[in-house]
Amino acid sequence: MSKQIERRTFLHGSAAAAAAWASPRLFAIGGRVARKLDGPGCIGSANAHLPKPGHPKQQSYSAVETATSRLRAGDRPVDSAVVGVTLLEDDPYETGVGLGGLPNEEGVVELDASVMDGTEHRAGAVAALRNIQNPAAVALAVMRKTNHLLLVGEGALRFARDLGYPEVSLLTPESRRVWLEWRAARGATDNWIGEPEGGSTSSAVKSPPLGTTHISCWDGKGHVGGATTTSGLAWKVPGRVGDSPVIGAGLFADDGAGSAGSTGRGESNILVAGAHTIVEQMRIGKSPEEACLEALRRVTDQCERRLRDASGRPTFDLAYYALNKDGEYGSAMIYGRYHNAAFAVCDGKGPRHESGAVLFSESK
Repeated sequence: MSKQIERRTFLHGSAAAAAAWASPRLFAIGGRVARKLDGPGCIGSANAHLPKPGHPKQQSYSAVETATSRLRAGDRPVDSAVVGVTLLEDDPYETGVGLGGLPNEEGVVELDASVMDGTEHRAGAVAALRNIQNPAAVALAVMRKTNHLLLVGEGALRFARDLGYPEVSLLTPESRRVWLEWRAARGATDNWIGEPEGGSTSSAVKSPPLGTTHISCWDGKGHVGGATTTSGLAWKVPGRVGDSPVIGAGLFADDGAGSAGSTGRGESNILVAGAHTIVEQMRIGKSPEEACLEALRRVTDQCERRLRDASGRPTFDLAYYALNKDGEYGSAMIYGRYHNAAFAVCDGKGPRHESGAVLFSESK
């Protein structure tokens, strides 16, 4: 079975964080087991907490810890989430978002992001944004400064310019090197269904790296908000937009139920409106983990035949992260290939990784 690989693993060989898993606060409600944040806090994708050596510059930071500190200082959940993901957008070695994100097939980095305020029921997003390092902040400005929800391409760039965001080259020497490797191995035509021509054994060619960052925040008073940011599927067709900037797919937040987001194959997530599905499942009483698993079941039930293996299971992975209005949280993935099914958490007990649920196990 062909496996998608996570970008940091491909470029640097560092998979999951080495910090020991912290014991979550577990409790039972109505016959189900849930985890609950210890005061204001947030959850997110595993790359939102990088506590170990392995970074090329031995850099260590925790986006979820930064976001939680902003919550405690009184910032709204959506603003806190944006501050958190900005750390990864500014990191040239985090190749799934912002500066250093892996480019499209023409070698151009195109960024997508969305934000949502669960209290005001407002959202903002940008897609196919070039030359701007912090798309999540621009998405927040779309929400706060316009009567629109989603700006794309040249319009998004002009909007960012008007607000004073500087244009920068997002393609780093390392991301350019990997793109050149892919380009050298591709054939005269690039058949996106099936193996590319050229006979390369490079994993970057056969399985384009994935990378996205999501953070959902809870202020301890029932208010939620979140942000999702990405450079999308590596080597994508120019203009391709995945689930990250699609409200209801890569992100959804509502104080009446909770907040959810995703990382992984965006096209499959869009088809089930994943984040919205999860929030609605929490609204009717399912725990965040149960809600994530329900959305994953819908993904696998609707999966195209060409994207199934010999056993009928998806050949790709997809991860969901969710927290509800009471501070309960959870995560689930189809296989758990991303960072060994880990996700990031931060609350009164500090930043850490915890293990999420896995829909299907697979032999190593």
